[in-house]
Amino acid sequence: MGTPRQNGFRMPAEWAPHRRTWLAWPCRTALWGEHLDEAKHTYAAIAQAIAEFEPVTVLARPDLTADASLHCGKGISVLPMQQDDSWVRDTGPAFLVSNDGRLGGVAWTFNGWGETYPDHVEDARMARRMLEHVGAETFTTPLVLEGGGVHVDGEGTALLCEQSVLDAGRNPDRDRAAVERELDGLLGIDKVIWLDGSLTDDETGGHIDNLACFTAPGKVLALDPATAGEADRPGLERNLEVLQAATDAAGRSLEVTLLPLPKPKKRADGRLLTLTYVNFYLCNGAVIVPVFEDYADDTAKKLIGQAFPDRKLVPIDAAVLLQGGGGIHCVTQQQPLPPVVDDER
Repeated sequence: MGTPRQNGFRMPAEWAPHRRTWLAWPCRTALWGEHLDEAKHTYAAIAQAIAEFEPVTVLARPDLTADASLHCGKGISVLPMQQDDSWVRDTGPAFLVSNDGRLGGVAWTFNGWGETYPDHVEDARMARRMLEHVGAETFTTPLVLEGGGVHVDGEGTALLCEQSVLDAGRNPDRDRAAVERELDGLLGIDKVIWLDGSLTDDETGGHIDNLACFTAPGKVLALDPATAGEADRPGLERNLEVLQAATDAAGRSLEVTLLPLPKPKKRADGRLLTLTYVNFYLCNGAVIVPVFEDYADDTAKKLIGQAFPDRKLVPIDAAVLLQGGGGIHCVTQQQPLPPVVDDER
């Protein structure tokens, strides 16, 4: 069968045109506890905001499809699908496109974020089920990687954070070189830029979508170490040093814009919430931005808006998502629109 790259596929950048956005409806009651109803309203608000710009499909456990439909309202499709949790960025596939108009996808091996959640049998099957549903060519891999753990520029460069990818609970027998070889074949990645500083109490163990992302080839948004707490500042300073010294697959130095961190907030058990503005979502014509009723919200919105001047800025209070361990980017997954092929050429 060969690798996706050998078959003409690559992973496009998130700002490339989408066919639809996917979400997965909250269902792990033990995770959300007293925040479950509020989480459902926030998921629905995200789905409704995105539906103004592109089609949205919400995956819901079969016994929760009516609940999802009632919350999300008209114009949003709800698809019954067994699942254990509601983070489709991590449990869904990495969608791929080819120049000749085909849709494909990589179904990563999913093990509950390094066995943090042992009950993940249905989530481990979700990527393949989604790919089958849309008729995409499916590629599997033994590499344990969640979608929030990798970010690409669409031109051969990827950002990863070492802590979540080389985690002993995920890929104990792989080093950087081994992961880079696999991403070359799977996503069409020529160069990986590795970061190693994550946020305190981040349940993902260091997903890149909490730390840094491309906004265009050669341009990156990253967390500002100067606005971080003492525990996080050294790691974010290392990340910044790496980004400022790095070049991408095309040999360009990176233009790095720094986003502030909100004021720290804690859960009831004392753990810090993983508050970050990097965890936004791009859809056709808009950027869905997390806000937290914090003094830094306005600065973050301004900087993200400047990075995407042709898109409408849609802020959504994402604080409750952090109670579950993720953000707006974590609960969404884009299905790209393959290029149109002119059969007469």
